Amino acid sequence: MSSLDPAIAARLKRNEAGLVPAVVQDATSRAVLMMGWMDDEALHRTLTTGRSTFWSRSREEYWVKGETSGHTQHVREVRLDCDGDTLLLVVDQVGAACHTGATTCFDEDRLA
Repeated sequence: MSSLDPAIAARLKRNEAGLVPAVVQDATSRAVLMMGWMDDEALHRTLTTGRSTFWSRSREEYWVKGETSGHTQHVREVRLDCDGDTLLLVVDQVGAACHTGATTCFDEDRLA
């Protein structure tokens, strides 16, 4: 059971797996860095620690951005969109945001 504030939990619209997408944006450059998935517990951990915490769908475990790489995210703000189905984390990024070593996960593969 999560310790997420019930007032916040009530506003979230989760997918069938109980997850909400979380878009991560750099506080200084405003670049979109990455996207991860959060459940109530991941959001609670993010709000209470100030470190971006996500749910890994492939590993089925929580992970803190930068815990192994050292490329950390210090959360300045967490916002909920108007529909309650997407989170925005505004962070101070230390090092690369993408697991490939790129500054953002959106540096490659421009489609248009």
